Amino acid sequence: MDRRPTIADVAKLAGVSRSAVSFALNGRPGISEDTRERILAAARELGWQPSRPAQALSRGRAGALGLVLSREPGAIGADAFFPAFIAGVESVLAERGDALVLQVTGPGDEEAVYRRLASDRRVDGVLLTDLRVDDPRPALTTELGLPAVVVGDADGAHGLCAVSLDDRPAFAAAVHRLADLGHRRIAHVAGPQEFRHARRRRQSWEQAMREAGLPPGPVLPGGFTAAGGASATRELLGLGPDRPTAVVYANDLSATAGLAVAQQRGLAVPGDLSVVGYDDTPLAAYTHPPLASARADAQGWGAAAARALDEVIDRGRADDVELAPAELRPRASIGPAPA
Repeated sequence: MDRRPTIADVAKLAGVSRSAVSFALNGRPGISEDTRERILAAARELGWQPSRPAQALSRGRAGALGLVLSREPGAIGADAFFPAFIAGVESVLAERGDALVLQVTGPGDEEAVYRRLASDRRVDGVLLTDLRVDDPRPALTTELGLPAVVVGDADGAHGLCAVSLDDRPAFAAAVHRLADLGHRRIAHVAGPQEFRHARRRRQSWEQAMREAGLPPGPVLPGGFTAAGGASATRELLGLGPDRPTAVVYANDLSATAGLAVAQQRGLAVPGDLSVVGYDDTPLAAYTHPPLASARADAQGWGAAAARALDEVIDRGRADDVELAPAELRPRASIGPAPA
């Protein structure tokens, strides 16, 4: 052929109607198995593949899932969680050629974005990440009839399917490990407290400190960013004799910055200060010294969330999914408390 083959060419070669070709390619009932095989053989012979948008429309689908992130674009690129999470989602979508529609927006524009996605039928469902305290999005997606899955704990899902991973054991393990090494002043550099997971991590640190018989040490905001982690670490190191001998950070990005600040101040890690992060990003094992962190498997989380959303779209509901809890990965950035 001197032109690209069409559905009409497949129908002619197979001796059927164009609607029969559509039925065969979309797995619909109404044609015999012999006819289906003849159509598929004709498509292979001609090298013809159906258009993904056309297939999606024929099934009443957009052929895409949505992810709306209310963060600064630069912060998304710097935070290793989201690239890994998105890679997990894409690993599921790639199997069938569907797309992920990623929308980055400001905090005040979220509702309009979800309403537009629903009214334009640009996506078949959405993944709700970074769940906040009193988050309006679960109720909004229910109102819009937009299938949704919450990436986070079920307590904030308000009846939606939740795909969760318990980060509390990792924080408890970090505090108890430090306490066993003789640390008594263990600080926490926290994420933004409007996020449910940041608040849960702070509460886990506080509870572990009480269990270890220690008063909760200073808490400073780090914002999940390198700049926030560095600023908080400078303030902690400025406390003089009362400065902490260990710091548990809410994520690896702020912990890596804090480790660098300590070394710039002439402190040995872990001789003078022990440092613990969270997320176990690929860089964590290659800092100097290697950063103790917690493995959370963001990529596996993304894949599980995409599969759960597929089920919600197909069946109208899905059971909650609880992934293996985060585990502490002790490395050389933690050691005995200084004498």
